[in-house]
Amino acid sequence: MGLYDRYLATRVRMSDAALPDRVALVITERDLLTDGAYTTVERFLDWAVRYGAGTIVVYVSVLDEEVVPTLRQELSAIRAPKTVAVRGPDDERQADAPIQISIGLGGQSEFATAVAKLAEDVADGELTPAEIDEDAVEEHLVFPTDPDLVIKTGAERLSDFMIWQSVYSELYFTDVNWRNFRQRDYLRALRDYQERQRRFGQ
Repeated sequence: MGLYDRYLATRVRMSDAALPDRVALVITERDLLTDGAYTTVERFLDWAVRYGAGTIVVYVSVLDEEVVPTLRQELSAIRAPKTVAVRGPDDERQADAPIQISIGLGGQSEFATAVAKLAEDVADGELTPAEIDEDAVEEHLVFPTDPDLVIKTGAERLSDFMIWQSVYSELYFTDVNWRNFRQRDYLRALRDYQERQRRFGQ
């Protein structure tokens, strides 16, 4: 860790402001084609855990679904500090691990599937329309985590990312591309988060 990184780490640790318990990262399939991309994912997970994240979501947006099996294989094999759950576009099992990885599962599709399941529950008599609330929706989401902090590298848009879960998240955009993302960039995101006053839509 360089001198500047140590300075940032000290600022983060000495601050009275809370650190995010739930952190999300948004990258693209092209980000994972660069040399060392998966090593950077492993380092990101280590940094997040080291600075207090209890749950981490890595969202990989995908344009070509043919790459999903390869990405799933590579991401399932990464070295991680906690248990990992990897889900793809057609996987409806809820990701209940401390580290959750979404490959090409769009937020709109995930939400639509949850609504369809709720409709089935109503049709089967297991649920009444009056009983449908936020908790009921979240029980049917593949990724039930609502991130405190969402980090997006390389651009200022989230594409189809967790549209339900991220409604009150703090968003951090950095111009740094994933291949160049370092610990100092993560620490900058944490400092930015600590300096914000969260309003949760109020």
